[in-house]
Amino acid sequence: MSEPDREPTEKPTTSKEEAESEGKWMARNGIAIGVVSILALVVLMIGAMQATGLVDVLAPFAETAGAQWGVFFVMALVVIILGGWSWKAIA
Repeated sequence: MSEPDREPTEKPTTSKEEAESEGKWMARNGIAIGVVSILALVVLMIGAMQATGLVDVLAPFAETAGAQWGVFFVMALVVIILGGWSWKAIA
């Protein structure tokens, strides 16, 4: 078994301003991760419904099935980029 840490990895806040800025940072990044997660689930849902033929959501943007899948992959790429951005913000 490993020995417990002798010092905490993060020091406690020492001022009210530091605590407020840390709280705002956590709230902003939590919201960013939540928004990206919701967008990822929406894109996944659209892709699943499109694949099964249940809906033809992307028809107003593209005429053929290949073009519709192209629009879907662009949407997925945007979600991946947003996810990377939000992950970089918390790291």
